[in-house]
Amino acid sequence: MSGIPLGTTGQPRYPSQTPETSMIPEETELMTNSNETTQLLQKHKTMYGEPNGNVDGYDIIGEDDVNPRERRRAWSELAVMDEEMGAAEARKQHQQLFDVKLTKRQKRIIRIGKIATLFTCMIVMAIFFTKDAESETIQTQVAVSQEEFTWINMSEVNEVRYKRVRVHIIGNLAENATEPFLTVQLVRTRDHHIVEVVDNFTVSLIDGETVVNLEEAVEEEKTFKVPWDSKEDRFHLHVVSTTDYYTTVVIGHLGMPSSSDDAVICAAIILVGVYVLIGFELVHRTVAAMVGSFAALATLSAFNERPSMEVVMTWLDYETLALLWGMMTIVAIFSETGFFDWCALMSYKIAKGRMWVLITILCMFSGIVSAFLDNVTTILLLTPVTIRLCEVLDLDPKYVLIAEVLFSNIGGTATAIGDPPNVIIVSNADIAEAGIDFTEFTIHMMIGIVFCMAAGYGLLRLMYRSISLKSLDPPEIQRLRHETEIWRQAASRIMVTTNEENTVKMLLLQKVYGLESELRNKIYERKHAQQKIMNWEENLEYLEDKYKITDPILLGKSGFVLTIAIILFFIHSLDNVYLDLGWIAIIAAMALLVLSDINDIESIMHRVEWATLIFFAALFVLMEGLTELGLIDFIGNVVADLIRGVPEESQLTVAIILILWVSAIASSFIDNIPFTTAMVPVIVNLAEDPELKDSLPLKPMVWALAFGACLGGNGTLIGASANVVCAGIAEQHGYRFTFYEFFRVGFPMMLVTTAVAMIYLLICHSTPIAWNY
Repeated sequence: MSGIPLGTTGQPRYPSQTPETSMIPEETELMTNSNETTQLLQKHKTMYGEPNGNVDGYDIIGEDDVNPRERRRAWSELAVMDEEMGAAEARKQHQQLFDVKLTKRQKRIIRIGKIATLFTCMIVMAIFFTKDAESETIQTQVAVSQEEFTWINMSEVNEVRYKRVRVHIIGNLAENATEPFLTVQLVRTRDHHIVEVVDNFTVSLIDGETVVNLEEAVEEEKTFKVPWDSKEDRFHLHVVSTTDYYTTVVIGHLGMPSSSDDAVICAAIILVGVYVLIGFELVHRTVAAMVGSFAALATLSAFNERPSMEVVMTWLDYETLALLWGMMTIVAIFSETGFFDWCALMSYKIAKGRMWVLITILCMFSGIVSAFLDNVTTILLLTPVTIRLCEVLDLDPKYVLIAEVLFSNIGGTATAIGDPPNVIIVSNADIAEAGIDFTEFTIHMMIGIVFCMAAGYGLLRLMYRSISLKSLDPPEIQRLRHETEIWRQAASRIMVTTNEENTVKMLLLQKVYGLESELRNKIYERKHAQQKIMNWEENLEYLEDKYKITDPILLGKSGFVLTIAIILFFIHSLDNVYLDLGWIAIIAAMALLVLSDINDIESIMHRVEWATLIFFAALFVLMEGLTELGLIDFIGNVVADLIRGVPEESQLTVAIILILWVSAIASSFIDNIPFTTAMVPVIVNLAEDPELKDSLPLKPMVWALAFGACLGGNGTLIGASANVVCAGIAEQHGYRFTFYEFFRVGFPMMLVTTAVAMIYLLICHSTPIAWNY
């Protein structure tokens, strides 16, 4: 049977799902006999029942001298049936394992229980949120020197008798622990006499003449425990310095209850709760993020740290939100030109309908482009093309999109501008002083990413063997299902407030019912009729008539604006270009709206993924809230303590492994931007620690952090911004994929690529051939 390409799906079939008769070339020698044919046919009868009518007409059983072309066609159909029916059987078994059959009454009880539980939690959170006023850190600006010290009275701490006090020092602070120092002491007084110094908080100052510039200030903080022994106890802050010059700093303090010790535990519970809501699809991911962000704010309020509305608004990453809105608007206008349909057709023509050739091209293209262009922008542009291409090829877009976004995240790791964590790392002053610039960063990372992409592609081929990429329905039925879903979404978006709106909604629902009726008829007709089979050349001719550029003038305008925007994306980091990614996207979107002269702006705004934008806004608040609760700092401190606790000769190896894997796992479940921001000072301090300096060079830890933070985004659906953007656009087009569907592919991909990166780093830095220190 070596001469038969069993297990291949062959060319696309349109409009029938019937296998291609020409998938085994005429010149191929057919290395089968009648017994083998009989065995395969018997297998189908045993496992799936009688084959369909396509095989009934072939008198091949027991006839070795049958026409080779006849037997070639029979074998082609049986082989493809074997693959597709096997995949269907696997899905059926999966559903039996994971899908629980519930009655309508049980479903109703579960739904009511879910709503009641979430609503109760919202009431409790609202109570905690409203019971205390917005907290404000009391700040005092002082000038200190070796000859001048300052006392700060913490009257509100003494009145409420808080068990904790968080102290902030804001000024021109040095990150390395060298002279001169500034020390804030928590002092217990009784009857205006100093009883004891309870604790110290020491930071390093920039050595030099009088420093009063607070515009470039650095902030450090520490939480003191306040040990109340008697009613006469009072506590003050004593500020002293060893500098010879007067230095201006701001000292802030905020009283906190004793329950704030459990802040990290509360943060972890909130994070797990959000993932339970998203993972089990109890609510939409946008609602889950909103509930989680409010839970974080309520927890901060319970610890006397309730932020004001103005502070919460500063937690939003406006650059990311602006980039998303601008590019979504551009893509919405671009889609009116038919360009995405044309691109899909050209891709189909180049690959001659071969499925894996196209998937490989899409994955490699998204990875390479994301290395030089922001991966969110790459996915925004590629997702509509991919969806249209899958529709042309009769593929299920979900897993093709998942593969595409995974490789986009991998490719974005290769350069200093491909992913936000890399930008944060390279822009750090201490890392720049260590000699890590754009070129060195890119060279070192790109070599490792080449190996990661090769391993990731092999894993993808392996995993997708058990996942059917073909649509179970023929294109005509698939189109009807998709069209029905789109019309249903349009009807659901209409909020009825007037009779006219009610009439419009009823008309849309009537259209849905009509499409559903047509769908049932098509399914019935397909069961009782044999449709014509088209090879890929005939299919291409049909598609060329269907998919064309519909508006060349608008295409020219859109192409011009998009080209300028992409050029600016590439050069925005130059010294004389004072535009960030968000502003470039907004200006480009406004320019295209003016050029296109679109009067129906509502139709364009309807195509913007507002749910995705709100999700990101809620996610930014959630992650900043978890940061304020100390979760991310806790992770960094644990990593640092573990590294310090191992023998000197093993510290570098342990540091690479710990930083890489902790970053990867953490970035799968929390936003990698705040995590990277918190981890950079940790690895810098480790590299500058006098006890570790000889055994822990900075560069290997930088590479480990970059690999882990970027590759970890593939672990879950909300691990990276590009994942959420892709899921939102796919859902808008009627192809929704779940948290589990992404997780079953993304998490193994994250594990394998991170393991490859670990091997690469260990070979480079923990072996006799170590390099690039």
